[in-house]
Amino acid sequence: MPRYEFRCRACGDTFEVNRPMSEASAPSACPQGHADTVKLLSAVSVTGRGGAAASGPAAPAAGGGCCGGGACC
Repeated sequence: MPRYEFRCRACGDTFEVNRPMSEASAPSACPQGHADTVKLLSAVSVTGRGGAAASGPAAPAAGGGCCGGGACC
């Protein structure tokens, strides 16, 4: 289930709410009970190896050279 981050304008607290994506735009009261909150934009950082990098170096591109892969004149 996605996690959304909110900030309370009344007390300044930042808090997270787990809810389905279908309720992503619904308002949320802060844990202190204040209703004046704003949803924050969260940046996602993905690190590590994945896909082709995990299976080894990429294969060289076909062709190449001055004539597109053939023997140069």
